[in-house]
Amino acid sequence: MDRASSEGEATRKRLYTVPGIDRSASIDRLVVGESALEDTAQIFHDHFGDAPALIIADESTYQAAGAEVYERLSAADVETHTEILPARSRLAPDRERGDAIAVRIRELDAKSSGSRPVPVAVGSGVVNDLTRYAAFNAETAFMSVPTAVSMDGYTSAGAPLVDKGFKITIQCAPPRVILADLNILATAPAEMSGWGYGDLAGKIPAGGDWLVADELGIEPLDGTVWPLVQDNLRGWLSMPEGVRRGERAALAELFIGLAATGVAMELYGSSRPASGADHQIAHIWEMEDLSHRGEKVSHGACVAIGGLTVLTLFDWLIRQDLTTIDAEATASHAPNWTGLEGIVQAAFANGTIAARALEEMQEKWVSGAVLVDRLEKMKETWPVLQERLKRHLMREPDMRELLSTAGAPVRVRDIGLSPERHRATVRKARWIRKRYTVLDILGEAGLLERAIAESLHDGHPLYA
Repeated sequence: MDRASSEGEATRKRLYTVPGIDRSASIDRLVVGESALEDTAQIFHDHFGDAPALIIADESTYQAAGAEVYERLSAADVETHTEILPARSRLAPDRERGDAIAVRIRELDAKSSGSRPVPVAVGSGVVNDLTRYAAFNAETAFMSVPTAVSMDGYTSAGAPLVDKGFKITIQCAPPRVILADLNILATAPAEMSGWGYGDLAGKIPAGGDWLVADELGIEPLDGTVWPLVQDNLRGWLSMPEGVRRGERAALAELFIGLAATGVAMELYGSSRPASGADHQIAHIWEMEDLSHRGEKVSHGACVAIGGLTVLTLFDWLIRQDLTTIDAEATASHAPNWTGLEGIVQAAFANGTIAARALEEMQEKWVSGAVLVDRLEKMKETWPVLQERLKRHLMREPDMRELLSTAGAPVRVRDIGLSPERHRATVRKARWIRKRYTVLDILGEAGLLERAIAESLHDGHPLYA
């Protein structure tokens, strides 16, 4: 399409641009606009030729958009099949289900006399993650038709799935084509948009975690993906009331932010640009199958509470003076590896989760002289890091107001948690990922328990 035609189409359909999408090595086209589904068949033909399509949806998302996608593809003589997953109770991101979908793709491939089948994910988080994994497993490209602005994974190269009880992110490939119709997104339940807002809001504390790792020389900031996410983040979060009301302009900004974050993860090669301690906390609850009112709690809802939790800890940390740490004494009280094994095994009743957590910890655990050196570095760099965190982070009360306005959960009881279970999660969340976060700097400084006691007390609004 030439530039003039592209500009004409954008004007006619009110299409939006996602920053960074031109740098993606995998995504050929991303369409965000009203009535975008009208072009489903043409876009499919443009990018996949005469290949057959396998629509993957759950019962709800098939009604929301899958049936229309099926009709438009079939009317354009595309050989179209369906794989309809259950919608109740809420679909789980289980690797075994992804393997089963991959088998279905291969079966269709064996029967096809032409091009390899193209999975078309019609849905939100779990449907897309399962399809991404299945398509990668079956060695084929796929297309995504989002039905809710509920998470950042539409453009992501990672599929967060539960494997034998432990949530992992499997590097796959993003969809080749994404077709996001704002008219469809606006019909999703308002709470799902709140989940997406919560997921995007979590990038602020995740950025704080990356600043910590950068200042301590553990993982430097990336000059490409950091500004792609962080320089635009507050603008994408600026219309919480519109998100709650389902206004298309607000949903477009939210979707753009989530999509750009997914591209950043692809460019960086991991989820560091989008995920920190907020996601570690959320993943614990997802691995524990946290449910509320008969349904599994969504990823975005967990991240909303995780993000508020981490900002609370950051608010506390910023008020401290880490230059007074006694490095030798603090290191002498830290557990050695044998002691850590006992702590982790006691923290997780599921032996598989405990074993996988220890594998992750081997990548970042330090003790003895190495920990002393880390603590000395912490003392030396604290004044600079303290100022960087002050400039970057949003205070927890300000974030809570935004999340509440957008319709995201802001109290632990909103997702079925007690204060005790919430605090227990904070204590063990650092064990499940090798990524260095605020939980690690607090833990290594011997301050985590004190931070929890003084900041996550019974009077905190999270426990209202």
